[in-house]
Amino acid sequence: MTATQSPEWFLSEREVVGLLGLTAKRVAQLRRLGLLKPEGEGYRFREIVGVRVARELLAGGATVRQVRRALEDLRRLLPQAEAPLAELRLKVDGQHILVETDGVSFDPRTGQTVLTMDVGDLERQARATLVRGMVRPLVTPSLRAEVWLARASELDQDPAQWEAAVAAYEQVVATDPTCAAGWNNLGLLHHRMGHYDKAGACYREAMTADPACYQAAYNLGSLTEDLGDLPGAIGWYRRALELSPDYADAHFNLAGVLAKSGRAPEAAIHWRRYLELDLESPWAELARVNLGEAEETVE
Repeated sequence: MTATQSPEWFLSEREVVGLLGLTAKRVAQLRRLGLLKPEGEGYRFREIVGVRVARELLAGGATVRQVRRALEDLRRLLPQAEAPLAELRLKVDGQHILVETDGVSFDPRTGQTVLTMDVGDLERQARATLVRGMVRPLVTPSLRAEVWLARASELDQDPAQWEAAVAAYEQVVATDPTCAAGWNNLGLLHHRMGHYDKAGACYREAMTADPACYQAAYNLGSLTEDLGDLPGAIGWYRRALELSPDYADAHFNLAGVLAKSGRAPEAAIHWRRYLELDLESPWAELARVNLGEAEETVE
């Protein structure tokens, strides 16, 4: 694979169903259309886009029969297309599915242009667009980022796949620089791999993309703690709690850093709050012990 190529990847049907929020009814309809494959086969990106387009057509009022007919017509028009629904811009217009290109609509069954010149028809089209929206299979950055994010999240569970996960998260933020989750998760992966400068830069990008991203603030606290900057860690953990006051892990880590800084009374407050929030946690016993030590120090 060259530096300019994206890694080849597939999503499972379960991942596609989750990504697109498909209901059981919609899954059954898409299976009847042949857009959902036999179990065990993966989905390439453009195939996922095709499934998404069919979902939107069905949601916009098209029947399974209409979508099937449109698929047949598009396959005739685009015989080489791997996912014909992903190649053209479609819309539901009454009893028909039309193709729209360069502002002109045509019927894929006949290839004839559909004229819409009178004001009344324009008004009806405007209302239809507001009610149903127009299906735009041209891939939006947000959808592409969501697909890469789903793939990256799967890869980062396996340390052997971390390099591939980094590449996938980089695709997320290159596609959608405002994706705070992508920046945060990329930073966390760099953090685990010991790339501390990169991790800090990614966490800060996440905070820039979404100033309310408390996970990124927490991770900056963890990073600065790992680097031995206890005052900095305290500041970031407090920032995470300003954004999410019941974030149990931030209370736990803040308590630990305060204790290491000789601030036992403050540490006790956060140990106690952690136990209120996450009493059944595997770390609860350690929190109880530390709380007891902090209370003894106060006494």
